[in-house]
Amino acid sequence: MNEKTPRFVVIGPGAIGGATAALLARAGRNVVLVCKRPGLAATVAAEGIHISGARGDFRTRCAAVTTIEELECAFDYALIAVKAPDLQDAARRLLPFLRADSLVVSMQNGICVEALAEVVGAERAVGCVVGWGSTLVAPGEIDVTSTGELAIGTLSGKSPEGTPEGTPEGTPEGMEVLREALDNVFPTEIAPDILNRLYSKLIVNSCIASIGALCGLRLGAMLARYDARALFIAVIREAIAVADATALRVPPYAGKLDYYRLLAGSGPIAELRRTIFLRAFGFKYRRLKSSSLQSLQRGQKTEIEYFNGYIECRGRAAGVPTPVNSGIAAIVREIEGGKRAISPANLAEAARRS
Repeated sequence: MNEKTPRFVVIGPGAIGGATAALLARAGRNVVLVCKRPGLAATVAAEGIHISGARGDFRTRCAAVTTIEELECAFDYALIAVKAPDLQDAARRLLPFLRADSLVVSMQNGICVEALAEVVGAERAVGCVVGWGSTLVAPGEIDVTSTGELAIGTLSGKSPEGTPEGTPEGTPEGMEVLREALDNVFPTEIAPDILNRLYSKLIVNSCIASIGALCGLRLGAMLARYDARALFIAVIREAIAVADATALRVPPYAGKLDYYRLLAGSGPIAELRRTIFLRAFGFKYRRLKSSSLQSLQRGQKTEIEYFNGYIECRGRAAGVPTPVNSGIAAIVREIEGGKRAISPANLAEAARRS
């Protein structure tokens, strides 16, 4: 790894990428942000990114370019925060700006680190679970809606010489430096079971992001509704059934949301316990706005194929029916295609289709 000050590049100026770049820059890290939108790079460099919400209210200037091809020299760390379908293209364009020991982080929702590894190699690909939320208010204006953690991990089973003592087996050289840098964003840990962690986050996204896209409500208002809570539990039941069929043990999300415990039991008392938990969860993160809903409101496609669509496909391969996830995915696709409006009425429709 480069002995000089590590160089970071963040690709994608959206809610996660823009906030990450701003918080790294504020901590004094050497970071460049790739902004696809014309004119935004100049604004970010001259005026900065405005961060508000859970991480305070401030504006931080950051070096920025419009395209990946405008980058100069090689980077030690690349954090790719574009939408999942655009990940591999961004990684390919980034290759000329990587060293043999550079690390490339997939910050997408869903399980995308394997696709990243196909381009940059397993030894350089890093999966990342983003456990905090933010909303892109406008280009260069980001509201951090909830605090949380980051978990990073690799697919490589090799532990090179020089890896810090106590680091999980399979961690390449430089991961500890990456962890320390990302601590400036939110507390970060190195996770040896990153694929399991990513599936755990995928379940949360399949609930929050996708159901939010159906109804157009923020999380607090959404989980105040019985029909939304019922869909939440149904999505989780199917996702865990698929995991069980494929010998995947799903860890609690963020160390707190234990799916197995949430689903345990039946009858009125168990249902009351689930209702209390979801109402409390919704109240705590009441300002959170679905990332998929944000995409739809900007006229963009969602990542539904990497959320409920992923559970649907994995269930089909394992012979596990997933009618709830399939129904939600189908309705989101209709919204994407302009055949259906975003409305709370879609919650009942999703339940009917399942």
